[in-house]
Amino acid sequence: MRLKRLIKQRAEKYMHEYRRMAKREITLQRNAKKTGDFYVPAEPKLAFVVRIRGTNGVHPRPRKTMQLFRLRQINNGMFVRLNKATLNMLRIIDPYVAWGYPSLKIIRQLIYKRGFCKYHGTRLPLTNELIEHKLGHLGLICVEDLVHEIYTVGPNFKHAVALLWTFKLNNPSGGFRKKGKHFVEGGDFGNRETYINRLLKAMI
Repeated sequence: MRLKRLIKQRAEKYMHEYRRMAKREITLQRNAKKTGDFYVPAEPKLAFVVRIRGTNGVHPRPRKTMQLFRLRQINNGMFVRLNKATLNMLRIIDPYVAWGYPSLKIIRQLIYKRGFCKYHGTRLPLTNELIEHKLGHLGLICVEDLVHEIYTVGPNFKHAVALLWTFKLNNPSGGFRKKGKHFVEGGDFGNRETYINRLLKAMI
């Protein structure tokens, strides 16, 4: 019972934190508008990457890079911390993936509806008990802790993502339009920024 109460308290605390973060963004945008300035949001720290093409006859480098991101099959997806190294890796595999900046809502849907954990090489449903068993020593004891750690790209992000089995998503209804063209040219591959959320919603 005590653990259930603690999990509930954490979930409530995170919801307050998320609301504060959203409110702060709105305030900064409004203040910039009032003073006639442009509001430039902070550089995104988190991406979700989905493999959309095969690699038959492709140079080994992009194939190896996709393996490092654990994108072994089409429609595999994973969270990635954005930094100089991972951005360079994304450039290598850009023609084979769709990626962008997931919203809190989509992160929660991915984890709750499609989230599985890796336990001794086995794919198991994600539960609070398994999270506490594997990551309790880091202070992560429930699904909401995992969501928070990933969304905020917290200090234990690497461990949180390592626990997750690669996401296996559905084909979007109607399929992809033009896999050989970049998203900005009306195609499918490359950085979609926040438009990734629309795609992921169709694939979850």
